[in-house]
Amino acid sequence: MSVATASLRTENARALLKALADPLRLRVIEALGGGERCVCDLTSDLGLAQSKLSFHLKVLKEAGLLADRQEGRWIYYRLRPEAIEQLRRWLAELGAQCGTPATPCP
Repeated sequence: MSVATASLRTENARALLKALADPLRLRVIEALGGGERCVCDLTSDLGLAQSKLSFHLKVLKEAGLLADRQEGRWIYYRLRPEAIEQLRRWLAELGAQCGTPATPCP
Protein backbone atom coordinates (compact mmCIF):
# COMPACT_ATOMS: atom_id res chain seq x y z
CA MET A 1 0.00 0.00 0.00
CA SER A 2 1.42 3.43 -0.92
CA VAL A 3 1.86 6.22 1.63
CA ALA A 4 -0.83 8.25 -0.17
CA THR A 5 -3.30 5.36 0.08
CA ALA A 6 -2.44 4.78 3.75
CA SER A 7 -2.84 8.49 4.47
CA LEU A 8 -6.18 8.60 2.68
CA ARG A 9 -7.40 5.61 4.63
CA THR A 10 -6.23 7.22 7.86
CA GLU A 11 -8.06 10.44 6.97
CA ASN A 12 -11.23 8.45 6.25
CA ALA A 13 -10.88 6.57 9.54
CA ARG A 14 -10.35 9.84 11.38
CA ALA A 15 -13.54 11.32 9.87
CA LEU A 16 -15.53 8.21 10.76
CA LEU A 17 -14.18 8.08 14.32
CA LYS A 18 -14.81 11.80 14.83
CA ALA A 19 -18.42 11.38 13.70
CA LEU A 20 -18.85 8.42 16.06
CA ALA A 21 -17.26 10.21 19.03
CA ASP A 22 -20.48 11.95 20.04
CA PRO A 23 -22.75 9.91 22.36
CA LEU A 24 -25.94 11.05 20.57
CA ARG A 25 -24.54 10.04 17.20
CA LEU A 26 -23.65 6.63 18.62
CA ARG A 27 -27.26 6.29 19.73
CA VAL A 28 -28.38 7.09 16.19
CA ILE A 29 -25.98 4.48 14.79
CA GLU A 30 -27.28 1.90 17.25
CA ALA A 31 -30.88 2.76 16.37
CA LEU A 32 -30.07 2.18 12.70
CA GLY A 33 -28.29 -1.09 13.43
CA GLY A 34 -31.54 -2.97 12.93
CA GLY A 35 -32.18 -1.48 9.50
CA GLU A 36 -33.55 1.56 7.75
CA ARG A 37 -35.62 3.98 9.84
CA CYS A 38 -37.79 7.00 9.15
CA VAL A 39 -36.57 10.22 10.69
CA CYS A 40 -39.94 10.55 12.45
CA ASP A 41 -39.34 7.22 14.22
CA LEU A 42 -35.80 8.19 15.18
CA THR A 43 -37.01 11.49 16.64
CA SER A 44 -39.53 9.76 18.87
CA ASP A 45 -37.40 6.71 19.77
CA LEU A 46 -34.35 8.79 20.70
CA GLY A 47 -36.35 11.57 22.38
CA LEU A 48 -34.62 14.28 20.35
CA ALA A 49 -35.95 17.46 18.80
CA GLN A 50 -36.02 17.19 15.01
CA SER A 51 -33.51 20.06 14.62
CA LYS A 52 -31.01 18.38 16.95
CA LEU A 53 -31.47 15.00 15.26
CA SER A 54 -31.11 16.58 11.82
CA PHE A 55 -27.76 18.08 12.78
CA HIS A 56 -26.42 14.72 13.96
CA LEU A 57 -27.79 12.90 10.91
CA LYS A 58 -26.05 15.47 8.69
CA VAL A 59 -22.70 14.91 10.44
CA LEU A 60 -23.03 11.13 10.10
CA LYS A 61 -24.06 11.40 6.47
CA GLU A 62 -21.19 13.77 5.61
CA ALA A 63 -18.77 11.32 7.24
CA GLY A 64 -20.12 8.64 4.91
CA LEU A 65 -21.73 6.48 7.59
CA LEU A 66 -25.34 7.00 6.49
CA ALA A 67 -27.35 6.98 3.30
CA ASP A 68 -30.84 8.39 2.96
CA ARG A 69 -33.81 8.32 0.66
CA GLN A 70 -36.91 10.42 0.49
CA GLU A 71 -40.38 8.97 0.13
CA GLY A 72 -43.08 11.60 0.02
CA ARG A 73 -42.39 14.00 2.86
CA TRP A 74 -40.40 11.50 4.92
CA ILE A 75 -36.69 10.79 4.84
CA TYR A 76 -35.42 7.32 5.65
CA TYR A 77 -31.87 6.71 6.90
CA ARG A 78 -29.77 3.57 6.86
CA LEU A 79 -26.21 2.64 7.72
CA ARG A 80 -23.69 2.30 4.89
CA PRO A 81 -22.15 -1.12 5.58
CA GLU A 82 -19.18 -0.33 3.34
CA ALA A 83 -18.19 2.57 5.63
CA ILE A 84 -18.41 0.34 8.70
CA GLU A 85 -16.36 -2.32 6.89
CA GLN A 86 -13.74 0.27 5.95
CA LEU A 87 -13.39 1.30 9.58
CA ARG A 88 -13.28 -2.33 10.69
CA ARG A 89 -10.47 -3.10 8.23
CA TRP A 90 -8.51 -0.03 9.33
CA LEU A 91 -8.83 -1.05 12.99
CA ALA A 92 -7.89 -4.66 12.15
CA GLU A 93 -4.73 -3.50 10.37
CA LEU A 94 -3.87 -1.27 13.29
CA GLY A 95 -4.45 -4.15 15.70
CA ALA A 96 -2.32 -6.51 13.63
CA GLN A 97 0.62 -4.09 13.68
CA CYS A 98 0.46 -2.97 17.30
CA GLY A 99 2.34 -6.01 18.57
CA THR A 100 5.45 -5.28 16.48
CA PRO A 101 8.41 -4.76 18.80
CA ALA A 102 10.44 -1.57 18.61
CA THR A 103 13.73 -1.47 16.78
CA PRO A 104 16.51 -1.53 19.39
CA CYS A 105 18.12 1.83 20.05
CA PRO A 106 21.80 2.13 19.05
